[in-house]
Amino acid sequence: MDIAKDVTPRLLSDERLDEVNASIRLIQKKQGLTFGTDAYLLAAYVRPQHRARAVDLGSGTGILPLLLLARQKAAFVTAVEVQESFADLIARNAALNGFSDRITPLCADVRTLCATQLGGEVDLVISNPPYMKCNTGKRNAHDEKYIARHEVCGGIGDFCDAAGRLLRYGGRFVCVWRPDRLTELLAALDRASLEPKRMTFVHADAETEPCMVLTEAVKGGAPSLRMSAPLLLYRPRREGEKNRVLTDAAQKIYETCNFSF
Repeated sequence: MDIAKDVTPRLLSDERLDEVNASIRLIQKKQGLTFGTDAYLLAAYVRPQHRARAVDLGSGTGILPLLLLARQKAAFVTAVEVQESFADLIARNAALNGFSDRITPLCADVRTLCATQLGGEVDLVISNPPYMKCNTGKRNAHDEKYIARHEVCGGIGDFCDAAGRLLRYGGRFVCVWRPDRLTELLAALDRASLEPKRMTFVHADAETEPCMVLTEAVKGGAPSLRMSAPLLLYRPRREGEKNRVLTDAAQKIYETCNFSF
């Protein structure tokens, strides 16, 4: 049973409190990487495994574990985070939402992480890893955000290798990644004995290139990849509309935190 929620959290000067939905409140660092569409779609892409022991690699604020548990997609989640300040934040967010008994923060480096640190192999690994190579893109003024966005503490190969070490045979690895670096992801999955089984490209609209790709892979799985129809987030603007409107498919995913499998 979940413990009582921390109703009135104490915030530091560099923090803010946001409401993700009716069931989740999230403490975020004002200068850190904040919760966004990619994290929510990744949580929605995970198939429910009510009894699963899961691991989130590069957990940040702990939003992915919170979403998985709130939607009953896992039983317990170890939230791995290399930055000690964020590992502490994960613990506070778990308490804030009543999940201290089901989320375990672990301050560790994915490059050296092994299953014995978790008490054995797990059923599910998820990750929203850093997308950008070091020394590319604009340098963030704050190191916390730079580490979260850039491959300072491991690249996609390191995250896939960690998933391969942590998963039991037949366990699932689900991640979100950049389409322009898809070949790197596929090569890394292959090296880690993770077979991609399902993939979905996400587009802002029908006129733009994909902005992200969601992938589910199985440890030791046989080759057989199903490419789903692309997900379009926004429909074309109608006359007089100022704001973009979600497509019916995207709206349903946001309402249910689930893809149609």
